[in-house]
Amino acid sequence: MKNLLLTLGFLLSVPTLSHAQLQIKLNAPGLNAGKPLMQCLQERKSSRAFSDKDLLLQELSNPLWAANGINRPEEGKRTAPSAQNRQEIDVYVMLKTGIYLYEPKEPALLLVAEGDFRKIAGLQAYAAKAPVNLFYVADLAKFKGDWKVQRMASGVNAGYISQNVYLYCASAGLATVARGSIDGKALARAFRLKSGQEVILGQSVGWPKLDHP
Repeated sequence: MKNLLLTLGFLLSVPTLSHAQLQIKLNAPGLNAGKPLMQCLQERKSSRAFSDKDLLLQELSNPLWAANGINRPEEGKRTAPSAQNRQEIDVYVMLKTGIYLYEPKEPALLLVAEGDFRKIAGLQAYAAKAPVNLFYVADLAKFKGDWKVQRMASGVNAGYISQNVYLYCASAGLATVARGSIDGKALARAFRLKSGQEVILGQSVGWPKLDHP
């Protein structure tokens, strides 16, 4: 009986992602998990077939930290570099339950819009089936000067973030693919972006669909 009560208490304490929440408190990254870097580089690949299995909270917390989390709290600096340390890229997270903004300082996900928006996740059918879609949004107002240089820098910075996610997914056995085929205007409306913000890149993440050849 005692063991049963302990088990029930543990299950009730596990956060759920099955419904929209105003804020989802993320876990600290599991820094001791995963495979060596060289093995991750060997296994890094793009996958376009996803299981509909949801990611657990830790399984979501880890790739978000890898993407653009704070790895030097005393300086506020990130896991991914950015030109002039502008840190102009925000990570928006599209789940089955809603759209969230990743806040790395907490770390937490902040609700932007409730509902399943995955039908606008990308122009490819598989994007709507992935349990998680990440979007890298640049706030170009954080740069000064030639807009072409701003966009190029933001594209490079989004690429760094995407590769971090690729390597983490290779380490954890997750499937992922970066996607440029997106409807930026539809996403901007759904994300409620302000003037000067632009969706640069999308990336689907989930468990691989094992019955896919």
